[in-house]
Amino acid sequence: MGRGYIVQDAVEGYLSRLCEQKADPVTGLLIGQSSAQRDFVIMATRTPQREESAAAAGDTVDKEWITEHARQVSRMLPGGLSVLGVFIITDADAKDTLTTLRQLVFTVENLISSEHLWDPADDDVTDCVTLHVNPKTRKTICRTFDIKDPKSMAKPADWKYQSGLCSSWATVSCSLNVDILLPLPNNRTSDSLFQEGLKAWAHQIESGLFLIDGKRLPEDSELTVGQVVKCRMQICKAKPYFWSLSQRSDLNCQIRISHLHTYVVQQCGGSVSITGAIHSRAYLHSNKPKARLAEKMLKRDVVSTVATRVQMMLEELLTSDQEKQLRLPHRIFCPLKASGPLCVCDYQFSDESSSDVTERLKEMLDIDAAEADLDTRQETTAEMTGCDVTPGVAMATAVALLATAASMLYLNDI
Repeated sequence: MGRGYIVQDAVEGYLSRLCEQKADPVTGLLIGQSSAQRDFVIMATRTPQREESAAAAGDTVDKEWITEHARQVSRMLPGGLSVLGVFIITDADAKDTLTTLRQLVFTVENLISSEHLWDPADDDVTDCVTLHVNPKTRKTICRTFDIKDPKSMAKPADWKYQSGLCSSWATVSCSLNVDILLPLPNNRTSDSLFQEGLKAWAHQIESGLFLIDGKRLPEDSELTVGQVVKCRMQICKAKPYFWSLSQRSDLNCQIRISHLHTYVVQQCGGSVSITGAIHSRAYLHSNKPKARLAEKMLKRDVVSTVATRVQMMLEELLTSDQEKQLRLPHRIFCPLKASGPLCVCDYQFSDESSSDVTERLKEMLDIDAAEADLDTRQETTAEMTGCDVTPGVAMATAVALLATAASMLYLNDI
């Protein structure tokens, strides 16, 4: 037997309800957390209907639409949670279905991984799961593929439902002051320069010193099950420093980042300054979570939440020829009622209402959330200072004056 999957029992009920629908096939995503020994599946969400394909043949699988759905869902998951694989509900031939699932899981993982700004770790799990459910017999077939091996063959996996799976996860959270200067591409069809700027900043976060309660704990130190670990990170552009929180007996985590100043000459079409405060959060399964895992998941969430918001703004920035100040969307959390303390998230622009957020949660994650369920307290619009954008020849600062030819960009490297 291959990998084992411990699955929240609510997922069984959700898949059963999907089996009762007349549509065939029904596809979707499996979401949870991986570990070296086994994976934990905390929810499943079906692929939303694509309006323009509603009249198409019902026995086809829209791989492009499923993959885009996976990309959007991945952005809505806090640290520690990820898209583990895909499922399909169909009574089609098992062999043909396995071929379809294999294609889907590789395509989905490749697209999601392409948006990651961090380097893979040696202990990252590379197996992704596929689940085939027959709507008539309710028989399930669980298989895994090693998505780092293009020639990977299907391996059988154990799929077991369990109640109370998410009742006692550790929560790691922090606030981070962000101040980033990024170059805008002079070619509006390319964002490679922009991405390189983000990657340089992500490297700073990844290489930072992670402190818990003001101390550098051994990587194998265990966190207390069910506790909330409060953290703080700060990017220091001068002499490195850090400070502690003192709130009762909660552990306090920080990341201390020191910088060397490097000047790099690059071609660009402008610059964008991103400033403000973000809230970062990661969830760790209660199977003896270690300090090493907390550090990895929280740092990745910091990078992901900033990159997601910046990428959401990029398209609008590159289609504008005027100087403007834009406010980045702020992060909103929504609890998974069947999954204990776990939450998903969304990003709300200043001109959007709470109903816009609940509609997206329904469309992307099939969550029936009320506006009262939304946690908007972690980030306020006042904290999210936003982006100061100076494209093209309208730039007025000394650095920006050089942007039409070569801009001297201030980058911070460890």
